[in-house]
Amino acid sequence: MPGGQGVSERTVRERAPEPSAVRPARRRAGVGRVAGPALRYLLLLAMALLLVGPFLWQLSTALKGTGEPIYGPDTTLLPAEPTLGNFGKVAEVIPVWRYIGNSALVAVASVLTNCLLGAMAGYALARMRFRGRGAVFAAVLASLVVPFEVIMVNVFLTVRSLGLVDTLLGVLLPGAVSGLSILVMRTAFLALPKETEEAAAIDGAGEWARFWRVALPSVRGSLAVVGVFSFLFAWDDFLWPLIVLKSPDNFTLTVGLQYLSGTFTNDQRVVAAGTMIAVIPLLAVFFALQRMFFRGIGEGGVKG
Repeated sequence: MPGGQGVSERTVRERAPEPSAVRPARRRAGVGRVAGPALRYLLLLAMALLLVGPFLWQLSTALKGTGEPIYGPDTTLLPAEPTLGNFGKVAEVIPVWRYIGNSALVAVASVLTNCLLGAMAGYALARMRFRGRGAVFAAVLASLVVPFEVIMVNVFLTVRSLGLVDTLLGVLLPGAVSGLSILVMRTAFLALPKETEEAAAIDGAGEWARFWRVALPSVRGSLAVVGVFSFLFAWDDFLWPLIVLKSPDNFTLTVGLQYLSGTFTNDQRVVAAGTMIAVIPLLAVFFALQRMFFRGIGEGGVKG
């Protein structure tokens, strides 16, 4: 109808914004599209500098010679003449290879015990039905929130009663299996479909066969997550080895490096070289297992 069409066109003209009002709105939308990603990249850059910056500064200090300043306005990030001499001085002052061997022994044993015992406990909590299962799981969760310093005295008395003071086994024992390892493995087993294990049960497989041959190979990513965290915690631990170990021959690397501070009080380059030696194995383990580590996170191994 002519009247209706005229009303419709008039309504559209009334609702349509004027060109002068549209341009500022589009300009604001364009600025918003650019400002949002720019702000996110700035935040990511700030976080990267905050996390990686101290490591790069420590590495630069370790590579600088005695003639280059490490404090003051003349300090530069990149060493003018990089040298590995500071790393050699570390080996001259402390038996660094013995300490690395002790730390590696404790860390590898911690990885094996946490993967095996954590998987067994996680499978039992995820698949098996037994009285007190809820109480056991509550105890596992409680172990995650209780600081180690609260129970440290009782743990030391237990280790001493077992005759394990000043031994690497005494260092390993409190961290042989952690609540985090059990929780990660329990979550991984819960994410698996039950049909495969039920089919294996119909074929006559027992509980151990279903765990070892069916369920465990399906959660290798979560095992990598447990292994990386166990290695990191065991290698970096300082307080407990400092309390348990008495003989310098049994020191782990983190405890042995404290001698660098006393011997080279004025030479922070050697101290920085010692810390770099302690960090290198952690980076090697992480990059070697990073594919399985991120796959384990994708499997839901670190959820809840």
